[in-house]
Amino acid sequence: MRVTTATLPRTRQGWSYATIGAACGVLHMLAFAPRDWWWLEIAALAGLYALIERGASVRQAIVSGWAFGLGWFLAGIWWLYVSMHTYGAMPAPIAGLAVVLFAIYLALFPALAAGLSRSLAPRPGVRRILCFAAAWLLSEWLRGTLFTGFPWLASGYAHTDGPLAGYAPVVGMYGVSAAAAGSAALLATLCRPGMPLARRLMPLLALLAVGGLGSGLSHVAWTHPSHQPISVRLLQGDVPQEMKFERSGVEQAMRLYRDMIVAKPADLIVTPETAFPVLLQQIPDDVATPIRTFADATGSHILLGAVGDTLTPQGPTDFTNSLFGLNPGSQTLYRYDKHHLVPFGEFVPFGFRWFVDLMKIPLGDFHRGDAIQPSFAVGPNRIAGDICYEDLFGEEIARTLRHQAEPADVLVNASNLAWFGNTIALDQHLQIARMRSLETGRPMLMATNTGATAIIEASGQIQAALPRETPGVLEGSVQPYAGLTPYIRLGNWPALILAVLVLGCAAGIAKRSKTR
Repeated sequence: MRVTTATLPRTRQGWSYATIGAACGVLHMLAFAPRDWWWLEIAALAGLYALIERGASVRQAIVSGWAFGLGWFLAGIWWLYVSMHTYGAMPAPIAGLAVVLFAIYLALFPALAAGLSRSLAPRPGVRRILCFAAAWLLSEWLRGTLFTGFPWLASGYAHTDGPLAGYAPVVGMYGVSAAAAGSAALLATLCRPGMPLARRLMPLLALLAVGGLGSGLSHVAWTHPSHQPISVRLLQGDVPQEMKFERSGVEQAMRLYRDMIVAKPADLIVTPETAFPVLLQQIPDDVATPIRTFADATGSHILLGAVGDTLTPQGPTDFTNSLFGLNPGSQTLYRYDKHHLVPFGEFVPFGFRWFVDLMKIPLGDFHRGDAIQPSFAVGPNRIAGDICYEDLFGEEIARTLRHQAEPADVLVNASNLAWFGNTIALDQHLQIARMRSLETGRPMLMATNTGATAIIEASGQIQAALPRETPGVLEGSVQPYAGLTPYIRLGNWPALILAVLVLGCAAGIAKRSKTR
């Protein structure tokens, strides 16, 4: 391109917009756990909306959105480097480059939202505000769906506290994301320089209405207590990741969790994901027999994280990441097989075997469990289990609850986040679990290897939690809840349909304007 005096100002303006966008993206990330500054998420998004409004073109809006996403994700998912380099022994430059490239890909989604809202609503006003909220919802949903999805750090998660949390049981986390984007657009409009005072009244009233409605919805009792509270014990072994799959480490871990289980009875005892990192039938007798005897003698129900196997139609055995449930007095085991598998951790995406081979981690292709699996009975109560990464996908948990023959009244997540060290990934995962409680109106129990092990109430508030990277047992009582929230009944469809209608109407208006 031939650089002239006319193009230089535009180039400098483009760089300044990108720099400001990236800074807003970093601020956006700071709104998430462990800080829980929900108001900062709206302020950061308002900064992006202001850049879209002040930019000279759709292209500049896209660049601003992409820079925003790059700052957001580089600051928010850097802990993936720990799993690849520290525990996977991938060379540091390659691990670092992989994180950067992944952030570049994820940044395409806010770039899409920024470009759509600017192109479908060329002029500032109500249409652009609605387009921004709808496009933001759609882009977040696409990020959480394409290529099996990666909805980590989705905007709605920043609002497990605050006035927008009340929307979660109605329209889910993506609906909360749209409410946040709409609030941000209203805030940016309210603060637009040079606007007459009288014209600031409508965006102010609309902003207060969005927050007020969310606050009001948070007081609606969508679910209700179902049975008496149950006693729980959540185990956190703090087994170092580097020894988890070594022979000596496996034996030590199994005996550690055996001793933790039989130390004290409870209605429900839960171990972390793959606390027993072998096939269930390979657990030695001196571990399995005391656990079974303890369950029968004390009336304790136990969920064990272990590896399962299953025969494929072709004959060979496939392995599953599973939870096995022991009911006292019954020789029949409950089994839950993980359905939503982790790319590069539990299956190798096509064409990426070379990348996985760079890591010294015992990875393989696991068998995927059924989408809908029965709940685990604990007396009159029913437990719905999920494993690690699965609790990012609220739609799948809602679908399970509405299709189960006996819908669960308590959610359980068993995880091993030791792959990511003592980083903000643990805080972010706890915040994600809190959103699942808000969406479903049910308590969530988290049993993890290194943290965060916690009891989350049906309101999304943390009842109790263990310190991270410390062996321990979290003991408490949890109140089961029954009933179906609107989100359980309908999932993401109402929010998605509304977003598509808004964008479709805006596209029709824009097309008619061009033909005049």
